[in-house]
Amino acid sequence: MNDSIIDPCTPIIVGVGQFTERLGSATYQGLSCPDIAAAAGRAALADASPLDLTANVDAIASVRNFEDSSPQYVHPFGKTDNFPWSVANRLGVVPKLAVWGKVGGTSPQVLIAEFFEKVAAGTVEMALIVGGENISTVRHVKASGETRDWAETVAGMVDNRGIGIAEIHTGYGIQHRIFGGPAGYSLLENARRKRLGMTRRTYALEMGRLFAPMTRVAAANPYTAADQSPMSADDLITLGDRNRMITDPYTQRLCSRDQVNMGAAVLITSVGKARALGIPEAKWVYLHGYNNVAERPLLERQNLGVAPACQLSASAALDAAGVSTDQVGYFDFYSCFPIAVFTVACDGLGLSPDDQRGLTVTGGLPYFGGPGANYSMHAVATMTEKLRGDPGSIGFIGANGGYASKYASGVYSTTPRPFVRCESRPLQRQIDDWDAPRIAHDADGAAVIDTYTIIYEKGVPAYAIVVGTLEANGERFFANTEAGDDESLREMLATDPLGRPIHVRHVPKGNRFAFNEARLDTLYPVRPPAFRDSADYQYCIVERRGRLLEVTINRPESFNCLTPPSNDEMEEIWDAYEADPDLWVAILTGAGEQAFSTGNDLKYTAAGNPWWIPRTGFGGLTNRTRTKPIIAAVNGFAMGGGAEISLACDIVVADENLKFALSEVRVGLIAGAGGLVRLPRQLPKKVAMEMILTGRRLGAEEALGHGLISRIAPVGKALEIAREVAEVILEGSPTSIRLSMQVINEANEHPSEIEALRHFSEKVHDEMRFSEDMVVGTRAFASKQKPAWKNR
Repeated sequence: MNDSIIDPCTPIIVGVGQFTERLGSATYQGLSCPDIAAAAGRAALADASPLDLTANVDAIASVRNFEDSSPQYVHPFGKTDNFPWSVANRLGVVPKLAVWGKVGGTSPQVLIAEFFEKVAAGTVEMALIVGGENISTVRHVKASGETRDWAETVAGMVDNRGIGIAEIHTGYGIQHRIFGGPAGYSLLENARRKRLGMTRRTYALEMGRLFAPMTRVAAANPYTAADQSPMSADDLITLGDRNRMITDPYTQRLCSRDQVNMGAAVLITSVGKARALGIPEAKWVYLHGYNNVAERPLLERQNLGVAPACQLSASAALDAAGVSTDQVGYFDFYSCFPIAVFTVACDGLGLSPDDQRGLTVTGGLPYFGGPGANYSMHAVATMTEKLRGDPGSIGFIGANGGYASKYASGVYSTTPRPFVRCESRPLQRQIDDWDAPRIAHDADGAAVIDTYTIIYEKGVPAYAIVVGTLEANGERFFANTEAGDDESLREMLATDPLGRPIHVRHVPKGNRFAFNEARLDTLYPVRPPAFRDSADYQYCIVERRGRLLEVTINRPESFNCLTPPSNDEMEEIWDAYEADPDLWVAILTGAGEQAFSTGNDLKYTAAGNPWWIPRTGFGGLTNRTRTKPIIAAVNGFAMGGGAEISLACDIVVADENLKFALSEVRVGLIAGAGGLVRLPRQLPKKVAMEMILTGRRLGAEEALGHGLISRIAPVGKALEIAREVAEVILEGSPTSIRLSMQVINEANEHPSEIEALRHFSEKVHDEMRFSEDMVVGTRAFASKQKPAWKNR
């Protein structure tokens, strides 16, 4: 198409810029992330024109960088609260639209495509897309004992799209230590090796052969983050002092480098605006086709050794551009780890690792540098320069995010072409409709390893992660080796684990596996439910008073809040209570007069300690199906998880100082231990909703009025009144009480009273009718004597 007749609204790239700051260089300044991004943005503006274009930039967008990639990460030297405007202020840009993108390696391509659409629609005239990282400087400053002040509070309206980390990570995966790139990608890599039937050694050579050409490209790239020499396949996979194992199958040289100070930027405008500003056509680059889709979560993928959604994205972008891979002159595939390139470039598009065109224009993340989510901005910038130098050629960008969790593709060229908006939603609906394996969060039994990795710490095997399938029902699961289980690790190293039978067992910290059940029995000996000696309890006071069990949460210094170990201890206590036929009623209370329990120990959690919860729930109670009554004697505060424990009890006696609340929303949590389900069932819904959404506290009188508690006791007397209630319960038949609780619990599973009555099992009547307690009770009544219950 003739340049002169192209629609003036057609969007184009007119400027690109990159910036790298190397430690030890003569020009090193130790810049902040916004400084680095601004340097790249300044370069992009200068690349487009020698004139000052800042007044023409009416939109700015930034890729979310490492310091904002996790809500738990606290930047040691502070950070901006408005990254796009921090960069804009440094450049003298006053945008009418500012966008702060999500986490993920697809972000540069996604933002570029979005602003191409906005320019084409006429809602934006000129947009600057930027990103920057200073991870290397942060580590250098910390190591040197120095400090910086990079905190900024910046005014300006911003479309802050949030971290978006939930699109990549799951609580189930994190529980099984699948965080950080090497762990997740290793699982995919070994699944691909299994699919191809390769040995460890053969596949290692394959990875080396894929990445070796990238080292040569990186060595010639002036923006490479550090000195880079070309390396052979053997150099990349051979172990040594500077190439230790990170995970199986990755050596250090096969992993993405993240210790970088790098920024990149892309300037987008329309053909009409470019002409008006005198930007020469030799600078113009068009987007011929693009696509952006999300893959299924790890365990929901039919085969972890392929990436069908990523492959569909790449093919769809090429189809939209009307070209085949043979017509593409330049490629850049996001290359954090070999699998990210293998599954799309080689398995999906049929390219060879030694394709003469090369699979990267930058040199790849392990060798050019791994500037976090902003890598593909560098790829687009370099690709733009390549295409300008080879007019009419075509370039393909493949941007990957998460664990091949999402993929964005773009096809670029200097050849003029009308912009056509590409729609990804039909493709996404197709992906979402794929069948998914069933998942077992609590996995037990015989299984087989689908894929695995071994995590190394300082070059030493530390633990293993597997994805397995249960033999009994075909459900898929994550599992780890137990800490210190060197026997299982040695076996994984000695023999290829892929496809091998294992045994898996769920424990409070997650699923654990070994190669035989006897090993699991050694690691987790099966102990029948039983009470310890009283002095052996660390977090509770446990006392038997005849047929009554009294349990006191004994952490008064922290308002009786609970940690994972204390939850485990309480689970053990309630297991023993349920199993002991001589105990018929229990009371749960908290030490001291200030609090029953204030729930989860947030200080413990905030300190970075591992978090888990037993199957039976918070306090060992909230997810438990029980056959015996528990009375909560609530003194003072029952907040958060403490309130949820009381909701799970059968009777609640509270003293006059009661402060009851589901306060989770006030600390960024939810009442996930049953409160969101139980409170609206035990209170009028509108009252419950107000409490849940505001964290409002109820006092004793109001709680009693709503039926949330059974009785009010004087201050400090809740336990005393609870004992009186327990004594009355103990006068009744334990068999009748157990059967009554069974019927009540089963009735809760039915939406209507009639359905619940129809479900009322004849077996319950039979058990009561033929029980010794019924005989004892009726005879005692007839003889006007006190029954001596048998609990049978």
